[in-house]
Amino acid sequence: MAGIVSAASMDDSADIGQQRRTFLWEMVRSVPQGFIETSGTTFAMYVAIAVFDVPMGMKMAIAGAGSIGLLLSLFIVQIVRRLGCSVNAMSLFVWAAAALGFAMAAMAGSSATLYVAGVCVSALMLTLGTPLMAQIYRKHYPNRLRGRLFSIAGMLRAVIAAAAGLGLGVWLTAQGKDFHGLFWFYSGCCLLMAGCVLAMARVKLRRTRRLRLFDAFSHVKNDRVFRKLLMSWMVLGLGNLLSFALFVEFITNPDYGFALEANRVGMITSTIPMLAFILCVVPWGMVFDRLPFYRVRIMVNVFFLSGTLVYYLGGSYLTLCIGMAIHGIARGGGSILWSLWVTRFSTEDNVGEYMSVHTCFTGLRGTIAPIIAFSVAGTLGPSVVAISGASLIVISSIMIWPELREEARQASK
Repeated sequence: MAGIVSAASMDDSADIGQQRRTFLWEMVRSVPQGFIETSGTTFAMYVAIAVFDVPMGMKMAIAGAGSIGLLLSLFIVQIVRRLGCSVNAMSLFVWAAAALGFAMAAMAGSSATLYVAGVCVSALMLTLGTPLMAQIYRKHYPNRLRGRLFSIAGMLRAVIAAAAGLGLGVWLTAQGKDFHGLFWFYSGCCLLMAGCVLAMARVKLRRTRRLRLFDAFSHVKNDRVFRKLLMSWMVLGLGNLLSFALFVEFITNPDYGFALEANRVGMITSTIPMLAFILCVVPWGMVFDRLPFYRVRIMVNVFFLSGTLVYYLGGSYLTLCIGMAIHGIARGGGSILWSLWVTRFSTEDNVGEYMSVHTCFTGLRGTIAPIIAFSVAGTLGPSVVAISGASLIVISSIMIWPELREEARQASK
């Protein structure tokens, strides 16, 4: 770590001690976060389908709860500014609330309503604080190494998630309908994450006298590049989320021909993509630091497009695995782009606000996508959802093609 941080350019605002401290605790935080990621990608939905056999509306609620959190994250930075508290303290509050949500699910017993409510609360709170972490990364990670440092922690998260997807899936299969211990474990992981962010060097934002909840939207009006990127990201994200919403449903619901058990569902939707993520996320971080932004964006889009089509249209167990592996490669680059792109286009003090607008629109499309995906899949089938999602990814790439050409022209000078 010392060698990585010492290579930072002298004009970076964070001191070396803060960089090392943040990176250390981010690595520690990645362990419980890796376990928690298996809830959102696999097991929360699996339990809802296999144990409770919940109706379609509850499936949509579970799939969309995290997106509601992203939608509401527009306001979190403004609340921090008004209260004058640190970004770290607000993150502590958010993750403690997520722990309570998982505890509610663990105490659900045979109540599907209580289970779904708890899972939705935890998913909402886990995404609500996303702009806060972006602010910490911008403050404490050097510009030249931000992608690499983020990707190293991301690789550790993926290692844990890959192992957990397989191990927890085997455990849950053996337990039958007794899922409660898993969600107590998730609750404890949230508390560990909260402690880690509190141990990082404090990040304070400029305090405001009045609470202006929608003030962050002024950047959309004033920054043309930011506005164009938000539009293209809206199309791309909707395409990705349409397919993502059905990953577990597609191989769990017997109506679609697979009806796999928890161990195989966990391996396909968590372990395989996370292994691909592990292999590729650090190279993607280096690519992010070294190559122009739009070029990286197109590269990631190609992998997302390929993974979606192979997974849904392949028709065999092997193509499920290959499709999710390609998706895992895309997720490695996509996670870096999604989390750090605003640091390329914003000043330090405004990163949280830029990110809050970005996460708000992510939440909007994430709320809409599960409704569309489950509704269309129920009538026309998952393949139609997959083709629609792939088409939107292509359209989003076409939208930024002029910027890609201009970027290439500037690089050739």
